[in-house]
Amino acid sequence: MLKGIGPVAQRRVEKMAENRAKLVAAARQAFGTTGFANASMDDLTAKVGLTRGALYHSFGDKTGLLAAVVAQVDNEMAARAQHAGTNAASDWEGLLAEGASYIEMALDPEVRRIVLLDGPAFLGDPSKWPSQNACLNVTMHLVEKLIAEGVMKPIDVEAASRLLSGAAFNAALWVAANDEPQVVLPKAIAAFRLMAEGFLA
Repeated sequence: MLKGIGPVAQRRVEKMAENRAKLVAAARQAFGTTGFANASMDDLTAKVGLTRGALYHSFGDKTGLLAAVVAQVDNEMAARAQHAGTNAASDWEGLLAEGASYIEMALDPEVRRIVLLDGPAFLGDPSKWPSQNACLNVTMHLVEKLIAEGVMKPIDVEAASRLLSGAAFNAALWVAANDEPQVVLPKAIAAFRLMAEGFLA
């Protein structure tokens, strides 16, 4: 039980969290399949046995629901990229592996539709998203370490991290929007690695 609230209020809080999770799961499926613009809020809420009122109470509006879905998928992408980095031979190779892994996720239909196409189109500048900033913070810690170890040139940590993160995200956008994503993917990863190598000491 949450401290300082009674059992009735506790149940209300749990029910709200449960409804929120249901709506995010249903929206993720709908947005990933038909896209944000074509997804019907009436169909979505009916599917999970809730009303539009529940949606508005939890997320404000349809765009707020998209933001919650984007955050969930984007956080999963960051975790997958970081996992790819942990298997690398060095911290530097780990940094490159994380970027390459993030770019490669553009081939995932759900990632492509929700994060790379609809996210920027309806939520605006990705650098303002909380999930992207969380990812940036992880990159900054790694870049700071690489600079301290003399692997990277002594450069402003945030500037280098934003350029590396932005390059990976924009490369993923290019892959996602391309008619031949499998063809451009290796080009995008090769260019990302070459650009990143400019930071090497």
